[in-house]
Amino acid sequence: MRSSATVGTGVVLVCALVLSGCSSKSGDSTDTLQVVADPVAATAPVSPQPAAAPAGTVIASPEVTALAADPATGTLAVAVPDAVLLYRAADLAAAPLRVPVAGRAEHLRVSGGVLLATLPAAGQVARIALPGGEVSTLTVAGQPAGAVVEGDRTLVAVRDRKAVDVFSGGQLTKTIEGQLYSADDVLQAGGNTVVLDELRTALFSVDVDGGTMAEGLRAGDGATNAVADSFGRVLVVDTRAGALLAFSTGPLLLRQRYPVPGGAYGLAYDAQRALAWVTLTERNEVVGFDVRGGEPVEKYRFPTVRQPDSVTVEERSGRVVVGSAAGEGVQVIQS
Repeated sequence: MRSSATVGTGVVLVCALVLSGCSSKSGDSTDTLQVVADPVAATAPVSPQPAAAPAGTVIASPEVTALAADPATGTLAVAVPDAVLLYRAADLAAAPLRVPVAGRAEHLRVSGGVLLATLPAAGQVARIALPGGEVSTLTVAGQPAGAVVEGDRTLVAVRDRKAVDVFSGGQLTKTIEGQLYSADDVLQAGGNTVVLDELRTALFSVDVDGGTMAEGLRAGDGATNAVADSFGRVLVVDTRAGALLAFSTGPLLLRQRYPVPGGAYGLAYDAQRALAWVTLTERNEVVGFDVRGGEPVEKYRFPTVRQPDSVTVEERSGRVVVGSAAGEGVQVIQS
């Protein structure tokens, strides 16, 4: 199934609502970013039973908690409870290499030539070499939620400590705090570092060398997932409001807000084709948007497996991979 229809009307914004000197306590009524007295992070809307058969092919799998693809080695990584499965993208029918990890991997990202798997319950970030699967670990005080490699350093967002830890050579060298209610992911975009705070539903710039949290911007009503694109921007899914947001970095500015109804949640980016892929869990769909212009343009829409909470792209072929959080498999779609 392929569609060129555009959902809704796009709104292009340039916004510089800089948040500085904000309280770090969620109960402070003077906080201009706070919407409710006790903020709760948005989660994936529950999926109904699928109304259509999933597009493409489906590989049997237990619950999928995260996905990532590495074009350099042709590896597809699938996180399932207590392991990361490494598939050869050229032969997804072959049995994967099973890499045991210390619990549930909440997030996967290929960065700096390695696969980073965050294990919040274990207080670890697993560094998995590709394609061989050799593992080394970073021990984190708290719950690591997202990680990225920046030069010779690894930056880790630590959710419960509301901080970004900086590791070098496997050793903790710096902790950056301030303004956050939670630290749920950390990204590199356009040479700038940005942290996602799902409780404040905001993005913050991070001065890693200076060790400070810089300006912040509201990211909708319920930000859940974020990726860096190839234009120096950070794309964010606003799950509560049903929208795809685009922020430039250095300085941090909201450039676009585009409506994406239907339970927008999972997010991936195809740098070769400038496509942002968003899963819609209320509809069991995945939608591909061309994000090169002034507003996203819908190019593809496919039916998915139930509860499509995660998505990634195999950039060599353009195949889109969707993971079912309901244990109904890994879906592979040729777009």
